[in-house]
Amino acid sequence: MLNTLRGAFKVKEIRKRIFYTFVMLIIIRIGSQLPIPGVDRNYFSEWFANQSSDAFNFFDAITGGSFLNMSVMALSITPYITSSIIVQLLTIAIPKLEEIQKDGEQGRKKMTAITRYLSVGLSVLQALAIAIGFGRQGLLEEFNAINCISVVIALTAGASLLMWFGERITDNGVGNGISIVLLFNIVSRLPQDFSSLYEQFISGKTLANGCLAAVIIFAVVVATIVLVIVLQGAERRIPVQYAKKIQGRKTYGGQSSNIPLKVNTAGVMPIIFAQSLMQFPVIIATLMGKTNGTGIGSQIIKGLTESNWCDPSQPVYSIGLVVYIILLIVFAYFYTSITFNPLEIANNMKKQGGFIPGVRPGKPTSDYLTELLNYIIFIGAAGLTVVAIIPIFFNGVFNASVSFGGTSIIIIVGVVIETLKQIESQMLVRNYKGFLTD
Repeated sequence: MLNTLRGAFKVKEIRKRIFYTFVMLIIIRIGSQLPIPGVDRNYFSEWFANQSSDAFNFFDAITGGSFLNMSVMALSITPYITSSIIVQLLTIAIPKLEEIQKDGEQGRKKMTAITRYLSVGLSVLQALAIAIGFGRQGLLEEFNAINCISVVIALTAGASLLMWFGERITDNGVGNGISIVLLFNIVSRLPQDFSSLYEQFISGKTLANGCLAAVIIFAVVVATIVLVIVLQGAERRIPVQYAKKIQGRKTYGGQSSNIPLKVNTAGVMPIIFAQSLMQFPVIIATLMGKTNGTGIGSQIIKGLTESNWCDPSQPVYSIGLVVYIILLIVFAYFYTSITFNPLEIANNMKKQGGFIPGVRPGKPTSDYLTELLNYIIFIGAAGLTVVAIIPIFFNGVFNASVSFGGTSIIIIVGVVIETLKQIESQMLVRNYKGFLTD
């Protein structure tokens, strides 16, 4: 990794791209501190301090603290991420969208435009919910139509601007712009989280206990990162042989290749889907002030709240963790099924004269890939479960209240690895160009 960065800074073009990305991220960070007119910024600080659930913790983490500060970029890029997921799912359900997606570069531009419009629409809806829902509780200095409209306009403009920044980073910077922005937001909260861990487990303790706590925290973080790196890079390569074809005096085919099946095919999406589904009723109950009751509904909400899991004093709430694991595995299979089509791959291989040694082309190949994929997905889902549970376990048993968890670590590691790969590919292309020029 260090060699890649060192080599990248020696290349003028890549150095300019890195500098451009850095400047854009600074601008984004400045924007995340700009207040919205007519908003009481101390309201959220007091409101968060009085909450018994952590439904908004991850949302605040991926917004880089902008949500807690209620800045113009409080929605961050979450509307764009949500719209991308929705469009991807609709592509499977609506044949027209599937045709557009397969229409080459022109189709990609149309899908991008649809995602943008949907993102703006979601931004307006989320901004309205914040302006009206929190405005009635004291978020706005004066709860009136003018202040509500100004909040909606500011939040929508901030989310749209971030989406534009992300696209500019993709075009003129390094890596995927949206992923880079998300990574930067999460990383910006890490110093505060590690400061909280220091104050809770190290500060004021004896030298021996403080050092032991520091070693344990370091070991847990490193072990989780290593596990994520292994999970992200692991893949099963299916050998593919192409038959020889003789046309005139030339021979085509005959080479060997492989189909790389990633162990973690779905990436971080199963965790995001599972968290969103479980936290949605918690967020609604929190906004309605129904989380501190003693009825069955309140108990269910507490069981869905991540901060109550793995708590030795209240083991019954850990049932929610079991539901979370089941949802994670289900979504791992679901998301892979809509992004990886064994039948289409088998048909393409058959058209090109390719076959898997020992497996007949056509449907037998599709069945073989499906069976193997189901096995690999389970391994990937098990790995994701371990990564997701490690922070939850320590938060529950030791009350280590931090915003980053398995999802954040997967995003950080995944984006860093992908960005480094893109930098390496750009350096490789430059070397090829130099070779051809010379």
